[in-house]
Amino acid sequence: MTPQTVAVVGASADRAKYSNKAVRAYLARGWTVYPVNPKGGVIEGLPVLRSVREAPTPLHRVTLYLPPALGMQVLADIAAAKPDEFFVNPGAESDALVAEAHRLGLDPILACSIIEIGASPAAFPDA
Repeated sequence: MTPQTVAVVGASADRAKYSNKAVRAYLARGWTVYPVNPKGGVIEGLPVLRSVREAPTPLHRVTLYLPPALGMQVLADIAAAKPDEFFVNPGAESDALVAEAHRLGLDPILACSIIEIGASPAAFPDA
């Protein structure tokens, strides 16, 4: 069986951030993870894509960890990737972002994607 794929948009190397905990949680659950951050680099041993457009498709899921103003700037790229699911994590949502996501054909799920896969953020320590 092929592992599910997820792009973590707004991924961070800072282990205290939820976007980093998401990378670790998905890896622990056997997903193929694509961290996305325009700064590039390496997060948790994985090469960082500068845009979700660089991720191989199909993507099962895109999970957004950016403030709404920055999230608005990447919505078109997320829509172009045509993920099966699009999660907007707590703190990344706004009425405008949700409306624009719908306009672009996305069906945003407003929930913590770490909890959705049966993990707890607390299980991934900051250090």
